[in-house]
Formats: sequence, C-alpha cells, structure tokens
Amino acid sequence: MDEDSRYEAVRSRDGRFDGEFFFAVETTGIYCRPSCPAVTPRRHNVRFFATAAAAQGSGFRACRRCRPDAVPGSAEWNVRADVVGRAMRLIGDGVVDREGVAGLATRLGYSARQVQRQLTTELGAGPVALARAQRAHTARILLQTTGLPITQIAFASGFASVRQFNDTVRAVYASTPTELRAAAPADRAARRADTPSAGVPLRLAHRGPYDAGAVFDLLAHQAVPGIEEMSGPPGDRNYRRTLRLPFGTGIAAVDERPGGPGRAARAGGWLDARLHLTDPRDLTTAVQRLRRLFDLDADPYAVDERLGADPDLAPLVAARPGLRSPGAADPEELAVRELVGRASAQDLVRRYGKALDAPCGGLTHLFPEPAVLAQAEPDGTLGALAAALADGDVRLDPGADRDDAEAALLALPGLDAAIVAAVRTRALGDPDVAPPGVDVPDSWRPWRSYAVQHLRAAGELENR
Repeated sequence: MDEDSRYEAVRSRDGRFDGEFFFAVETTGIYCRPSCPAVTPRRHNVRFFATAAAAQGSGFRACRRCRPDAVPGSAEWNVRADVVGRAMRLIGDGVVDREGVAGLATRLGYSARQVQRQLTTELGAGPVALARAQRAHTARILLQTTGLPITQIAFASGFASVRQFNDTVRAVYASTPTELRAAAPADRAARRADTPSAGVPLRLAHRGPYDAGAVFDLLAHQAVPGIEEMSGPPGDRNYRRTLRLPFGTGIAAVDERPGGPGRAARAGGWLDARLHLTDPRDLTTAVQRLRRLFDLDADPYAVDERLGADPDLAPLVAARPGLRSPGAADPEELAVRELVGRASAQDLVRRYGKALDAPCGGLTHLFPEPAVLAQAEPDGTLGALAAALADGDVRLDPGADRDDAEAALLALPGLDAAIVAAVRTRALGDPDVAPPGVDVPDSWRPWRSYAVQHLRAAGELENR
C-alpha cells in the first residue's frame, strides 16, 4: 500500500488493516490503529509507520481511545521466511528480553549490527525498540487486569529497572503506571480482584472473521489427556492446556465463542482467554504461543480472496470464511506427537511427563522434554528425533529457517514426508505447505496450508 491508500483506510476506519500499519497525527502527538473512531485528521498532518515501536521512537504516544497496542500482529511475519520475518517472530516470543540482541542475532546466524540495520531500515525500529514496545503492552495488561504490585509488574514485563519501566509507560501512554491502572475499563478493574488465583484475563484479538469451530474441532480431536482438555458443547467450548515456559509453567484456557462488537465479522474481534502463570515474566511468551496455536495474526481477507478465486475451492471458502491453519503452542511437542500419534503421546505423558506442582482438573503434567525422551527412549525414530531436538540439530523455534528444519527432519531415519509436512505447517507456522500425495496447485500459493484445511474441514482429506 502507498500512503494515499493507507490514508483512505484510515478515513474509512477500515479494521482490516489494524496491525498492518499505524498512523500518527503530528498536531496531537498520538498514534492510532487505522480503525480508530476519532475524527479523521487532515492528510498533511498524518504520518505512517510499519510498527508501533517506530511511532513511539518518533515521539508519539498511544491513543487511549483505540488502544493500538491491542491489535493483532501483522500477518506478514507469518508468511515471510527472511531474516526480518524470523526476527519479528523471535522478538514476539520474548527472545530479546531473555537473551538480548546478541542472543537474537546468534539465533538468526547474523551479527547484531546486521540485524539492527535490517530491522531499522525496513521497520523504522531496531530490536531493542521493538522489544520495548512489547514490554509496554505487557505492562499495560498486567496493570489493568491484575492486582500485582507495580514494582513486581515492572520486572515481570521485562524491564531492567523500575525507573526504565516508569519512563517507558509515561512515554508510551502519557500516564504514570498508577494512572494507567486507575484508567482501566470497569470490567477489567472488577476482574483485578480475582487474581492471582483466577489468573490473567485476556482478549486475544484477531483480524476479520474467525472460524473458531474448525480450530476447536481439531484441538478436541487431537487432545492428549493430562496436558489438554476440552469441555462444553460445540459452539461454547473451553480449551485448556499446560504450557512449558522459559521461567516456569502455565495453564491456558481459551473460549471458543468469539467476542467483539456486531461488526466483528467484518473488522475483527477476539477470543477470551485466561492464563495461570507460576512466573508473570512468562506472560508475553505465553500470549504469543497462544496466538500461534490459534493462528490469530492471519489475514483472512488475503487468504479468502486468493483461494476463493479457484472454482473448486470457492464453495468451501464461502462456507467457512476466516478458516485458520492452527499452529502449535510447543513446536517440539508437536513434532513428537505427529510422529507417535495421540495414544502413544498420552503414554509418553504418563510415563515421562513432569507432574505439575498444582494439578488443575484434568491437567496434571507437562509434555516430556526432548532431552528426557532421548534418554528414556533412545532407539528408533522417536529416539533420533528427540536427540536431534535436544541437541539443536533440528530447530523448530519461531526464528528457525523452515527449509533448514525440513531438511534436517527428512535426514532423520524413519521420518516420512507427510509427518515433516505436518510439522512444517504447524510447528513452524508455514502458511504455504502442500502435503505429499495431495493435488495442490501453485495457484493456491502462498496459502496452500489454508487450502488443505478447507479440504479437511469439508471431509475431502483425512485429519491426522
């Protein structure tokens, strides 16, 4: 999009572009999402930015009305396999907060200077600024949805000091942390009394229509007892699972019924969720892993437009607008489960999974780590896969090179192309995978993974 097209999106308050770009108003010093309901500013007063971090770096503060930090992420980072796309996925997972820019660069195989230059050139902000914007968003969520002390929130959000936390909150939101907490919507302020026992309530925003039923059907079909459970009738189900996180463990609960205003089918909405964390520093990482699992940053408009142009797929797309291609909350777990199947995965959980300190309902364990499996089951394909994951010979983290990961998986004895394709689709979040033996034309690119989901939802392909 050129800047005139972006301004037209702002003028029409088009929610389809929320998260794809941001605009700032020079006369007010505020930046917004494209669908902001405020009076449209004059064109000569508007500047456009690829990221919220770039807008913040230019001195603009977040709009209190449209909350631009709460938009879905750009679908571009799901599609792109280059350094910038991989870097954005890693930053979203909290790598900069945990390992610094040097750790990010090492994972990408570039120098820190090269990563800084590429991100700044394309996005208008480097990795530190991008991570800072993410920390500010995490801080706002914790301030407005939990009763945690402000000092604890500062470090849980990833800030190195309380002073840095205070300065960032003032710069981004033009409020002190105390003022930001007091300005919470009434429903959020009421829910603060529920924590910490009830967890952190969240709204996981998505773009455009969202076919929640198909995603929850798949999760119910593949759920492994002990680490996952599904409850409630179709249309109003609740999915819960355990999470292994960098600083501790977590339990996530996500509701099937989408939330949002009456225009949700056009502009977007959200899924209600709740996170129980043993360490609040894991909030950002847990949220991003849920977003990947439920494919919430996808662009259903682009997907449906391309696939709907095919005569064979058009009826399927019309029947299920906004169908998603689910990812994985734990890529390494997903790879093992694709190899062994649901029943054997349950046995692995029972025999080698780490028991939760505080079981919750049917959730009692974490899925066993690759290193544990490599030692307990050293033989066969499972042993080879677990050892490769534990040693780092196969990388499935958000910044992994998809082609390298596929080649490494195919080199393992006994791992066939169908399993590798499933791992690439879900664990690596590749939107353009064609399973072997399935006639998937190139005209469906770059959304072949979504086309396969349509075929499966229509009963034309078997669900794994």
